[in-house]
Amino acid sequence: MKESIIFLIGPTAAGKTTVSYFLAKKLDAHIISCDSMQVYKGMNILTSKPPLKIIRKIPHYLIDVIPPTKEYSCADYTKDALKKIKHILSLAKIPLVVGGSGLYVKALVDGIFSGPGRDDKLRKNLYNEAEKKGPGVLYERLKRLDIEAASKINPNDARRIVRALEVYVLTKRTITDFKKEASGLSKKYNVIIIGLNRERQDLYSRIDDRVEEMFREGLVDEIKCLSKLKLSQSASQALGIKEVAGFLKKEYDIEEAKRLLKRNTRRFAKRQLTWFRPDKRIEWFEMSYEEMPQQVAERIIKYVETKLVKSRV
Repeated sequence: MKESIIFLIGPTAAGKTTVSYFLAKKLDAHIISCDSMQVYKGMNILTSKPPLKIIRKIPHYLIDVIPPTKEYSCADYTKDALKKIKHILSLAKIPLVVGGSGLYVKALVDGIFSGPGRDDKLRKNLYNEAEKKGPGVLYERLKRLDIEAASKINPNDARRIVRALEVYVLTKRTITDFKKEASGLSKKYNVIIIGLNRERQDLYSRIDDRVEEMFREGLVDEIKCLSKLKLSQSASQALGIKEVAGFLKKEYDIEEAKRLLKRNTRRFAKRQLTWFRPDKRIEWFEMSYEEMPQQVAERIIKYVETKLVKSRV
């Protein structure tokens, strides 16, 4: 019998935090955050961390683990999350991985390939070539070397194209070959992936409301404090830092900062869905405007319980 691990994924502001609380209570699960920014201390409002009243009732992991001055990669997260999963399973509890960081989800479920490290000189040469001739030249080269990888990459995504070419130049093996050797949770456990989503206008309305609430809670003061630190490259990518920084520099007023953050968060949610949609392993649950989080959790639990029963057969 395989042990089970449940993922609750979806776009920002869909309602994952509250739904996960009811799921964890019912399933006797512990929650592992799968959010690339919630690992950072001092970014509570900025990253919409679960409220203390929830954290005190359900054990949460990988929230507030490092200062925002430190780099934290997908590989770091995967290593830490795997340790937490083993710990939770040792307690005879179910790990419930909750978040919207698609790359982190994929790394956990499918594994990280053990390819070569970066070569800054090679990358610089490839980026220069892309800038002079256009990313299409590099994309065509990748198609000739690794058609499977090219088919999964947008022709304008220079970063991923360069990485795939870098792997081939350094090893004479394709990135596809390396990825096939990766070993993730899906090979060892009964992995159940639940997607939570809402109708687009409902989701966008919730994003707008969340941004307004973040400003009321003190987002500007939180970012003022963060601006006194030398943020790591990864932490500095958090949505809200750039938008509020423009206001603090008096480049625009507070209303424009809000507008920019709302717009950029909506775009981020769209990118999240674009990432998740091709994965056929995800069972999507649409949450209506009128539906309470507990009701959604009950629908999800019925589905999850059938998958848990099958895993015991």
